[in-house]
Amino acid sequence: MRELNLLAPGTLRWLDRPEPKLLRDDDAIVRPFVASRCDSEWTAASSLLRVLRFCSRARLLDPVFRDAFGAPAFAGPCAVGHECVAEVVEVGPAVAAVGVGDKVVVPFTVSCGDCDYCRRGLTAKCVTARRDSGQERPLAWYGHGSPTGPYGGMVSDFFRVPYANHMLARLPHGLEPLRVAAASDNLTDGFRCVVPHLRHRPNARVLVVGGLARSVGLYAAGIAAACGAQVDYLDSSPERLAVAEALGAHPKERPGLLRFPRPSESYEVVVDASNVPAGVPFSIRSTAPGGICEVPSYHMAAYTAVPLMHMTLTDITLHVGLSHPGAILPEVLAWVHDNDFAAEKVAPEVSDFDDAPKAYGTKRVTKPVLYRAPLTRSLPTAAKY
Repeated sequence: MRELNLLAPGTLRWLDRPEPKLLRDDDAIVRPFVASRCDSEWTAASSLLRVLRFCSRARLLDPVFRDAFGAPAFAGPCAVGHECVAEVVEVGPAVAAVGVGDKVVVPFTVSCGDCDYCRRGLTAKCVTARRDSGQERPLAWYGHGSPTGPYGGMVSDFFRVPYANHMLARLPHGLEPLRVAAASDNLTDGFRCVVPHLRHRPNARVLVVGGLARSVGLYAAGIAAACGAQVDYLDSSPERLAVAEALGAHPKERPGLLRFPRPSESYEVVVDASNVPAGVPFSIRSTAPGGICEVPSYHMAAYTAVPLMHMTLTDITLHVGLSHPGAILPEVLAWVHDNDFAAEKVAPEVSDFDDAPKAYGTKRVTKPVLYRAPLTRSLPTAAKY
C-alpha cells in the first residue's frame, strides 16, 4: 500500500509499505478518504524544518523538543498526516463501538481511554499508549515519525487504530466529511480554546491572535463568533483576515508576523495562535482582569518571556497545553453538525488523494485537503466545496 513520507525538508513522496494488520482484539483498520494538513506539518514540509533542526542542535530550543520529536526532528523517511476522516474496513473481535463501513474521525493522539490521564480528559498524555513499546516516550501520535510511536501517518491507503472502542468517533448522520477534515486536531484545538470559556462568559469579548498556528486561530475565531461572542481577529495575513471575517469575526491587521501593536483593548478571552515569541506577552497584556488567555500555539524556544507581574496585578489565568481530541471529539462533531458551522471556509481547496505529494507540500494555501471516494455509500464530491 501507499504511505506519504517526508524524505527531506520540502520533499514528500508515496512509499510502498506493508498493509497494516490487527495486532490486538480491540484494533481496527481504517481507510482514510479525507485528510488535511495540520499547521505544524506546514513547517515540517518546508525549508523551515532546516531552521528548526539547526536551532535544536544549537540548544536554542527547549530540550523536550528533542525528546519528543527526535534528533533530527522528522528524520526521513517520516510518515506524515494526522488529520483524517476514514472508513472502517476491519475490526478486532473486541470492537463493539464501530463496525465495518462506519465513517469515523481518528484523533491525532493515541490513547486507551482507561488510564488515569485519559479519565481526567488528558488523552494526549495517555500513559498506556506512551508505554506500549516498552519504553515511555513523551508523546504517542500519528504522523510524526518513530519517536512518537509505531503508528505511521494518516495520509496512507490504510492504517491501524489501537483502542478502537475509545479512539474512533463516528460521524453524526448528515455531517459532511469534508467539513470536519481537521477535526482530528486543529478544529478540535480551536473549539477547546473558546467553547468551555464562553459557556460561563456569554457575549464575552474575544481576541484571537493569528499567525503560524494558521487554521487553529481561524477555527477559534469562527467558533467563538458562532457562539455569539464579539470576536476580533488580529493577523498580518490578508488571506486569513478575509477568512476570519467570512466566519463572523472582526478583522484587525497588524504590521507583520513578528510585529505587534501596543495593547490598547481588553478581552475576557484571548487565544494566542501566533506561534511567535512576541505573541505571548501581547496576548497576556490584552487579557482583561479575571480573564483567560489560551496558548494552543507551540513556543519551542528554550525560554519564552511571560509578564508574570502583569498577570499578578490583573488576576488572569494563562492556560498552555495540548489539545486532547480523544476526550472531546464526539462533542466537537455534534456541535459542528448542530450549529451548521462552515469549517470548510478555513480549508476550501480540495485536491485528489493521489496528488498528496504535491498538494500536501504546497505553501500557497493555508490548509490543503485531500479527498477520494469512500468504499461504501456515495458522499458529496470534493467539487461541492
